[in-house]
Amino acid sequence: MSSTAPASQTLSRGIRILEVLADAREPLTIDELAARLDVHRSVAYRLLRTLEDHGLVVRDSSGRVQLGPRMAALAAGVAHDLQAEALPELTAVAADLGVTSFLVVADHDECVTLSSVEPRHAVNPVAQRPGTRHPVTRGAPGKAILSLVPEGAWPAEVGDALAEEIRDAATRGYATSHDEVIPTLRAVAVPLSVRGRAPAAIAVVFVATTHSDDEIAARLTRSATAIRDALGG
Repeated sequence: MSSTAPASQTLSRGIRILEVLADAREPLTIDELAARLDVHRSVAYRLLRTLEDHGLVVRDSSGRVQLGPRMAALAAGVAHDLQAEALPELTAVAADLGVTSFLVVADHDECVTLSSVEPRHAVNPVAQRPGTRHPVTRGAPGKAILSLVPEGAWPAEVGDALAEEIRDAATRGYATSHDEVIPTLRAVAVPLSVRGRAPAAIAVVFVATTHSDDEIAARLTRSATAIRDALGG
């Protein structure tokens, strides 16, 4: 990148690094980040140094990069009251069902995890990092969110099969998915509609559970109702 590149391009690349790290399931090398951004290694390094100075990313002893603690503080400020009301409900769901629970909101044509809670006594709980994002057209949370959206506002890539799943989710009050976002993982999600806010959902993700989808959805629905009532929605 030349020194005359517009500041907006630099900012865009820095934000993209944060998005890539949020989506990654493990720390990444500078070379891996450069490849994903399609920039030279030296460009990625300069961007990382700036993000590192602000505590947004950190590097481990081997030089691999991951999101830093400052990101957690920034994320906590997003929809603070929604997260505050959702946290005890997510904690209760994780404890009751023994699976990871999380809160998701719509961000244009993507779903973004705002907060998550893992079960305390699970041997190998599924991690769902805050900041994780994926297309709204994939996974149970996306279908639950789209069930709150008029069909005319759905993304263009919603095909006939997905449209039918979304309509089914709207009718029964919850959505499911398997192998859609991460291989082997299952998810159940219920829509969360709060007046004046973007469509949202609360969900659980797991490899296996003794609870049926209907049981999980009923438990999530109780929490969604409690959150909505607390926020006056």
